[in-house]
Amino acid sequence: MEFLTTGILGSLFGGLFRLAPELLKFFDKNNDRKHELKMFEIQTDLEKQRGEYKLEERYVDHSVQQLTAIQEAFKEQADTAKSSYPWVAALSALVRPIVTYVLFGLYIAVKISLMVYAMQQGAQWHEMLQQNWTMEDFAMLNMILTFWFVGRSIEKREK
Repeated sequence: MEFLTTGILGSLFGGLFRLAPELLKFFDKNNDRKHELKMFEIQTDLEKQRGEYKLEERYVDHSVQQLTAIQEAFKEQADTAKSSYPWVAALSALVRPIVTYVLFGLYIAVKISLMVYAMQQGAQWHEMLQQNWTMEDFAMLNMILTFWFVGRSIEKREK
């Protein structure tokens, strides 16, 4: 009986020792696959970021080209106006300010008419002012002031 148990144990251990390298290879291949998958994910993310970078680069290039075209158009317009009669140059220089004044005047007229209507309906003046002056109004006024004053600063710096 002892011979039988020794034989069974020997066979069992022999089989286990024979399977051990195969199990180690299996786990090693599994780790290799996980590593390859992780590297593929990293490469995919890198390519995605490169694509986004190239898209942003093209957008910036396009924006620069647009600004260059606008700058050239202004220079051309200024050169044309200078070479013609002085009153043409003066009239050309007044287009943007006049449009700004007209639109701002219409804006003020609408706001005043809303305030007058609210007062006629019995609204309290402080409530009417709070509801009439919104964040959008502040943003629009800020945009106009920034356009005119920052634009002038940039123009003076470029001269």
